[in-house]
Amino acid sequence: MKTLRLQYFAVLREQRGLKEETIETTASTPAELYAQLQSEHSLPLSPDQLRAAINGEFATMDANLDDEDEVVFIPPVAGG
Repeated sequence: MKTLRLQYFAVLREQRGLKEETIETTASTPAELYAQLQSEHSLPLSPDQLRAAINGEFATMDANLDDEDEVVFIPPVAGG
């Protein structure tokens, strides 16, 4: 079991109703973690619409997660 700190941005923050949280999980990759979160909280975006960052650095969705990692899922952002 890992303890991870999560941050949410844009539509994910709105949907989850939180800016950040700490969770315990058995997920070993961002893809597994997002699948868990999507199942538990009905998050609206598919994994292929997101970028992941682990400890402040962009990572692939199949990167390894370690205990105490900070994970951010970054949705598409519109702007001008």
